[in-house]
Amino acid sequence: MSKLPNEVELLKKALQVGAVYAQKRAYGVIEESDSVKLKVEFIYKVLVEDKLIQPLAKENISDPNMRHKLALWISRQLPPDHPLLKE
Repeated sequence: MSKLPNEVELLKKALQVGAVYAQKRAYGVIEESDSVKLKVEFIYKVLVEDKLIQPLAKENISDPNMRHKLALWISRQLPPDHPLLKE
């Protein structure tokens, strides 16, 4: 698993976009007081449930792997000239 350039910022963007997506799909609302780990797990499960990302193998499910998966997902949703995709 190679780290993406701007992976931390991509994860923040993925959490923002994923929260809006989850709310529109009536999965629930992410509270500001929720931990980042809980937010990551929730958005990951929503995207897997809707088949927008491929699930990790059971032995590979961990917080860092879910974070990486979300960063990859959002990097594919952004336009090619987006500042977060620049190295």
